[in-house]
Amino acid sequence: MGQLKPAATLIYERDGDTVYAREAGADPATRTEVGHDYDPRTQDGRPLHEWIQQDKLWGNIRRAARTNPALQDVLDHAIMIYHLTRTKKSL
Repeated sequence: MGQLKPAATLIYERDGDTVYAREAGADPATRTEVGHDYDPRTQDGRPLHEWIQQDKLWGNIRRAARTNPALQDVLDHAIMIYHLTRTKKSL
């Protein structure tokens, strides 16, 4: 079982990104960590939310290109440039 006492009044305190709890009237040194802010990131360090929003944008662009020939042409060129720059160059 945990260390919580039934009907105990808890005080929650934040120190930076960490949240602590202690019983009301108890010594602040007795506080225990109960949570912290969570900021998920991608492997390249970008915030996950930013990556999801950009991925959603590219999905919308691809769907719009189905009915927009000019947009599809630009995407085709971007794909071609991507493939050309991704190939290994032999000397």
